[in-house]
Amino acid sequence: MENTFDPDLIHAIFKYVWRKRALEREKDEGAETTEVEVGAGTSKKHRPTSANANAVKLSCELLRVFVTEAIQRAATIAEAEGVNKIEATHLERILPQLLLDF
Repeated sequence: MENTFDPDLIHAIFKYVWRKRALEREKDEGAETTEVEVGAGTSKKHRPTSANANAVKLSCELLRVFVTEAIQRAATIAEAEGVNKIEATHLERILPQLLLDF
């Protein structure tokens, strides 16, 4: 199996972003940032976000493919310029088309 991102790391990043967005939503709504217990009567707005293990694995694979493709495209640009090292400018040049392709 090819190297991929650590699913625990990706899940931790997702949880960080979800927590940050939830706090921003609460701030925008003027609500207090208190802990809410999850129960049968909890509204959808206050339920914690979670991810299925298969969804996290799929996200890891998507990130691996995305990064691999970015490196290959940037290497092609660097090679065309006669440079042996990928620089930030090479990534900046391929990024718009890469984002459109994905």
